[in-house]
Amino acid sequence: MALDLSGVRRVVEKLLDDELQLWRDADGSAGDELDQETGELKPRGSASVLVWAGVGAVVRQGQLSLVPPLDASVAPQVASTAYQGLLPLSAPPVLLDDVLSVSRPVRDPLLVGRRFRVADVGVGTYAVVRVLRLDPVEEHVADSTGC
Repeated sequence: MALDLSGVRRVVEKLLDDELQLWRDADGSAGDELDQETGELKPRGSASVLVWAGVGAVVRQGQLSLVPPLDASVAPQVASTAYQGLLPLSAPPVLLDDVLSVSRPVRDPLLVGRRFRVADVGVGTYAVVRVLRLDPVEEHVADSTGC
């Protein structure tokens, strides 16, 4: 007998209430290169392509993440990032280095306009949601002096 997850799916989809956009560089590369003089990531010349726009969620994960089991043991390890992306299964497959942009957050108003680079697509895909590990993209904001 197959397990009916339609009720769980409806509950989880109600939690996916942030408006997100998934961008990919037209040439499939990461799109940023390191400026050796300033240490900042600068966009390369390739244009980004909108792959998907819809509802999802960007949430903070717990402080510990699990590493793959070694001889049937599981060891906690500090997570490399504090954010996870939750996308519906209807979203297209996500690639490493895709950029997830938050256009309208519901739970955290500080996320508006934030961009996150997909660091891991193998966190999990379940019968109701796809989970991604995200790294924040730090953007240089000039102050009033232009620096």
